[in-house]
Amino acid sequence: MSKSGVGLLDVLELEQVEHNIYKGRNRDIGTDRIYGGQVLAQSLVAASGTVAEDRPIHSMHGYFILPGDLEAPAVYFVDRLRDGGSFATRRVTAIQHGRAIFTMSASFHRAEEGVEHQASMPEVPGPEGLTSEVELLRGMKDRIPEHLREVLTQDRPLDIRPVHPLDPFDPEPRPPVRHVWLRAGSPVTVDLHHRAILAYASDYGLLGAALQPHGLTFRHRDVMVASLDHALWFHRPFRVDEWLLYVMESPATVGARGFARGTFFTRDGVLVASVAQEGLVRSL
Repeated sequence: MSKSGVGLLDVLELEQVEHNIYKGRNRDIGTDRIYGGQVLAQSLVAASGTVAEDRPIHSMHGYFILPGDLEAPAVYFVDRLRDGGSFATRRVTAIQHGRAIFTMSASFHRAEEGVEHQASMPEVPGPEGLTSEVELLRGMKDRIPEHLREVLTQDRPLDIRPVHPLDPFDPEPRPPVRHVWLRAGSPVTVDLHHRAILAYASDYGLLGAALQPHGLTFRHRDVMVASLDHALWFHRPFRVDEWLLYVMESPATVGARGFARGTFFTRDGVLVASVAQEGLVRSL
């Protein structure tokens, strides 16, 4: 099976190599390196494999150190830092060719009751009637470089529908805000996979908000874009096989670094997760 044909659930099924050591498979989404969201998701699964099921992950903070090699599996080493009465803490290091490519700290929390409040979901059109990103790309297939055409127009495990689509090859400058509806393309039956798939999706297009005011996208050859760090907080349970609205905004881009943050809402307006990321935005 080619790397572009590896399914998302295959990516989440890690092989346990040894106590606290796991190995994953790669999925090619049209980049020359491992997609950062894959490393996030696999690190989450590896860490969760060392924690009791009644303590789901509530936060993860990671740094991307080196580009990941698509031709080699990543191996995940989990350090069990603490198991307390309510919280557990883990550190995960992803290794390729003897070097760390990613490191993450994660915290797990047994469910508790407490006071609650949340931000309101913005008013945007629902996903019905919106065109999926892959269908938009298929409509401009002749503009995609030939070596990327097959992988960028392949069927995808996530149905991603931008509210206001942007031409990836000739974008106009616009404010640093993006709204995207997304959901898994098939039912997700494992509780852990809902969080892992959201982690996978959270890295997809987030830095795009930092590029929009400058009329740039990931497909511009004169700009280098790469995730530097990534933080994700899970607030409430959710299903990733039901529609989620991903709201992204970029407060600042400066010093060749773009900063972006996002929130995930259910269809009925419940805020379920938040994310923040800084990435390299370097002119070539």
